[in-house]
Amino acid sequence: MTPAEKVRRTLYLLAAASLVVLIVLGVAWELWLAPLRPGGSWLALKVVPLLAALPGVLRARLYTFRWAMMLVLAYFTEGIVRAYAEHGTSATLATIEIVLSLVFYAAAICYVRVARAPAR
Repeated sequence: MTPAEKVRRTLYLLAAASLVVLIVLGVAWELWLAPLRPGGSWLALKVVPLLAALPGVLRARLYTFRWAMMLVLAYFTEGIVRAYAEHGTSATLATIEIVLSLVFYAAAICYVRVARAPAR
């Protein structure tokens, strides 16, 4: 495996892993860890758009990476708002959401650049 292939694989794994963890975090946050209402919240459905992106990301489709990068900015924004507005566990989970969305965004943008480089 060439160094370029290793970088590409590492970026892919980082992006895919951060997306999966972001999905798990969103569901766990709204159902068990710190729901808005006791017993869970319908806000757990916020991960449905990420679930739509997951198959394409796992298949390493560049088009999916591109639109998922734009999608994850909404989760970054939610994390910023909730980290500022809430306290305790919710603020901590919001900070984790911010980090995960930034990791996905950075890894995805680098993956797309590296994957397109040989085509040029």
